[in-house]
Amino acid sequence: MFGKENREIFYINERSRTASEELAQILKHCILRTGREFCEIVFLCIGSDRITGDSLGPLIGHRLAAFCGLGFFVYGTLDDPVHALNLSDRLQVIRRRHPDGLIVAVDASLGSRRHQGYITVGCGSIRPGAGAGKDLPAVGDVFITGIVNISGSFEQLLLQTTRLSTVFHMAEAITQGILIGYQTLEAAASAALPDMTDAADSKTVSFFENELER
Repeated sequence: MFGKENREIFYINERSRTASEELAQILKHCILRTGREFCEIVFLCIGSDRITGDSLGPLIGHRLAAFCGLGFFVYGTLDDPVHALNLSDRLQVIRRRHPDGLIVAVDASLGSRRHQGYITVGCGSIRPGAGAGKDLPAVGDVFITGIVNISGSFEQLLLQTTRLSTVFHMAEAITQGILIGYQTLEAAASAALPDMTDAADSKTVSFFENELER
């Protein structure tokens, strides 16, 4: 599932009343710790709307798409999902359109019984479909996953029989966390450099450099 070994992964209980706020803070932390310069953020929401457990990404993308006016970009929605069959092509499109974009990969995952219902956030890439034996490219500078069911044999069946309510509530918590985290970053960037309204790239890069030094 994950593209790098032995790295810091944060776990958030989706059932917690502060889950969205926790996600927002951790997402901000991970974005600032990527160690790369960027001028825009792209949310790549991966999954299929044809499989209940795998629809987490498209549900989140669908909700986020209504807020693209805030300044970020979204790929992968209920109407236009990004899945195993088109992931490589969509990555090429994203790299062409957003060469200086930071990609936040969002996907459903399977995990241990004690972590079922948890959200994970971390720096680095993920490999979508790895739990189901699919060989897909690693994606993301930062990742968010929702553990919708337990891992084991017959992963595809587990995803198909995952309760919609589980996926729906997790999608809501993650969406709210993303929106809070993004707006927090934008507000801090604007406050840090109020006189650079015509230099978007410089504003973004300089702000993130300043935050890392704190």
